[in-house]
Amino acid sequence: MNLTALILAPAVLLGASSAAPARACDCEAEHASPAAATAAGHHLVAAATPATKGAQTVELAVTSEGFVPAEVTVKHGKPVKLVVTRKVERTCATEIVMKDFGVNQPLPLNQPVTVTVTPKKAGEYRFACGMDMIAGVLKAN
Repeated sequence: MNLTALILAPAVLLGASSAAPARACDCEAEHASPAAATAAGHHLVAAATPATKGAQTVELAVTSEGFVPAEVTVKHGKPVKLVVTRKVERTCATEIVMKDFGVNQPLPLNQPVTVTVTPKKAGEYRFACGMDMIAGVLKAN
């Protein structure tokens, strides 16, 4: 089973209450928690949730682990609202940069910031900190 088949809702990954625990990979029996999966080198993935007026909404957090989730799957050709909240002070990810979309948006501590982009075609679009050290990928199908 590949990671795309294990797409999880962003709210689950960010600690919202849910009946199903977050899983990171198809080797879920090996990991007791998402943190254990991340420590084992696996990445949490999430899918965009449908929103009003056709926009897809994805919640991202900046934690001591970097961007969480580090991989997001969306549909191309539709607007994507990334709602990014920096939850740690000591990080170089004090902004989100998406060169493919001309985005360079500051991320104030504990304040959700909405970045809206529209991936015109299928593919992978990188998001990163200003120093390009902490990063993730927006996968458009």
